Amino acid sequence: MDEYELAIRNTVEIVTEDQLKELMTIPERSVYAGYEPSGEIHLGHLVTINKLMDLKEAGFKIKVLLADLHAFLNQKGTMEEVREMADYNRRCFEAVGLKGKNVEFILGTDVQLTPEYELQVLELSQQITLNRAKRSMDEVGRNMDAPRVSQMVYPIMQMVDINTLNVDMALGGIDQRKIHMLAREYLPTIGAKAPLCMHTPILNGLNGKKMSSSEGNYISVADSEDVIKKKMKKAFCPPETEENPVLQTLKYHIFPRMETVTLKRPDKFGGNREFSSYEECEQAYAAGDVHPADLKSMTTDGLIEVLADARDYMNQN
Repeated sequence: MDEYELAIRNTVEIVTEDQLKELMTIPERSVYAGYEPSGEIHLGHLVTINKLMDLKEAGFKIKVLLADLHAFLNQKGTMEEVREMADYNRRCFEAVGLKGKNVEFILGTDVQLTPEYELQVLELSQQITLNRAKRSMDEVGRNMDAPRVSQMVYPIMQMVDINTLNVDMALGGIDQRKIHMLAREYLPTIGAKAPLCMHTPILNGLNGKKMSSSEGNYISVADSEDVIKKKMKKAFCPPETEENPVLQTLKYHIFPRMETVTLKRPDKFGGNREFSSYEECEQAYAAGDVHPADLKSMTTDGLIEVLADARDYMNQN
């Protein structure tokens, strides 16, 4: 797989592809993703983390913003609580393999409390309507039926983050799209460049609903083998391939990290079968050649293997 194909795999949108192709010709290129320190790092976060690892392999410098101030503004805890969680989250990122040369972790409050940063926030706040700010937060904000003023500052800060970190591209889930489009539209008005934007899908939780801490429908990168087995055994796995959380786990978490995945089953049920791509596996499942229980079992084994180093790292650190 060439660098461009590696960069775009498992994405749902790039704004714009032509700009990305041009950027890929430049030796030094950078991308950032921001994460609110607010709890366990789970398979939902791992979609963008895997994408950052792809981009690192494709020649990008990676900047991870541990957005403690954003979490505070979004009512995720006190500053002390979110800073403590930021350190834990950083160790989780390192545990799954996002570390080493060309990976930099930046704590939000280390760069967001300067006079220059605050002035840019104020300059942009003069131009962006309250309605635009609220709409950009609808999919990422907490308690948006009665939003706080702090949550209206949130997207503007995210725009200034892109400029402050001096990156070429912003990466996020598709729920970040409205904020990123604000950045492309308004950053040039303060003399900053409009960033490229790359978006990944939002995956279903194991029960087929939106993945969330309140639902408990996710697998944490620090979950034990037994916990992973129990959660996957209960996972929703319809005969359809669309919106199937088990297939999504294979596509976005296992195949990006493993060249082949083996289905282990008795000879009377067809015997073992090896898959070298997600597409091959999906086609077999759609054709009825793989039973849902076998798909769950294969996915469980793959997930346990993919997260093995993370469990060891978290236990040692």
